[in-house]
Amino acid sequence: MSVRYAHSEEQLARARRTIPLGAQTFSKSITQFPLGVSPYFAERGQGSRLWDVDGNEYIDFINALCSVTLGYCDPDVTAAVSEQLAKGTIFSLSHRLESEVAEMLCQLVPSAEMARFGKNGSDATAGAVRAARAFTGREHVIACGYHGWQDWYIGATARNKGVPVATGTLTHVVPYNDLGALERELEKWNGQVAAIIMEPMNVQYPAPGYLEGVRTAATKAGAVLVFDETITGFRFAIGGAQEQFGVTPDLTTLGKGVANGYPLSVVCGRKDIMAEMEEVFFSFTMGGETLSLAAALATMQKLVREPVIATMRERGERLSKGVTERLAKYGASGFLAHSGHPTWSFLNFSDAAGATSWEIKTLWLQEIFERGILSLGTHNISYAHSNEDIDRLLAVYDEVIPFVANAVRDGAVRQYLRCDPLVPLFKVR
Repeated sequence: MSVRYAHSEEQLARARRTIPLGAQTFSKSITQFPLGVSPYFAERGQGSRLWDVDGNEYIDFINALCSVTLGYCDPDVTAAVSEQLAKGTIFSLSHRLESEVAEMLCQLVPSAEMARFGKNGSDATAGAVRAARAFTGREHVIACGYHGWQDWYIGATARNKGVPVATGTLTHVVPYNDLGALERELEKWNGQVAAIIMEPMNVQYPAPGYLEGVRTAATKAGAVLVFDETITGFRFAIGGAQEQFGVTPDLTTLGKGVANGYPLSVVCGRKDIMAEMEEVFFSFTMGGETLSLAAALATMQKLVREPVIATMRERGERLSKGVTERLAKYGASGFLAHSGHPTWSFLNFSDAAGATSWEIKTLWLQEIFERGILSLGTHNISYAHSNEDIDRLLAVYDEVIPFVANAVRDGAVRQYLRCDPLVPLFKVR
């Protein structure tokens, strides 16, 4: 047992007796955090910091899987939630916050004319697909990117165990930035495609004209264009990637940062398509839960009132520049690359002579965790991250990048691992 992570590992053993994998989320489990060199359980968070159950402090660049845009325990959000908590959480009737949040969403998100609420991003993407199918009278879906755990999407991936084969055959996955592949899929299923659902950006920027081409192709095919902005919404711009890139979808799904980590997701878009939800069954007991709605209203108001997006972008640009410089300086470019948006950037691991990408990533994680940096290979920036936090990250990279590069060059990656390497879960982007 690791001394540094003793309490985490004890809690993990306890959790695994009653919880599959010992975690409620794959991305917080032993599938992503190598056993023996990782923390597993958080005690608290504040601002850009997280403390694990062993008392270790981290600058957190996971940020609850991109959910915490403002930072942990943001005082404005906490105050709004505390005020609402004294009045009640869920009621036998709808609450005015439902309209107030929907109205503000429609002001801020270019595609939004009406909105319905769920709890997870998967709720929203499934709801958007169902509405698109109802609106078009078609069944097939073309997907690009990651869209959650529901059957309609996950059935078309390697993680399709338990999903009816018939369901999986209705979804067709195409690569990002390949307009030709999308057009060929539309031609193959001519007149049968209800929706094209995609992350408007993830690891790579859209090629010039790509999103515009997708918009044109969807319109020509009579398919509903859905932008899954679960991550990019309220991160790339207040109005999301559609605002930044100037391409408006028919429907948008939102989640994660919309309520600074409180459980809320959104389907919003054109009024004529959203009107289908008067008959399409998309209904939740907790859809109008008021603590998350209060958090969302406070979050959006702060996004409008303060330079949240600009600050996140500035911090992220500084980080991205520093990472790129260090990959070149320390000779790591052969197995590490940096990409993505400044507020949501990626380290991309590749195989090298004598070491797989997963072995290299495991060594990377082992070393950064020990130095008080929490990341899974991404840099998910929040408004709470300071310039000092970025400096500390880069200082850690000044130690870890050359260490890993030397291990790769010497064929010693496995020698330096104090744990078994991670194995692939499934590729989502």
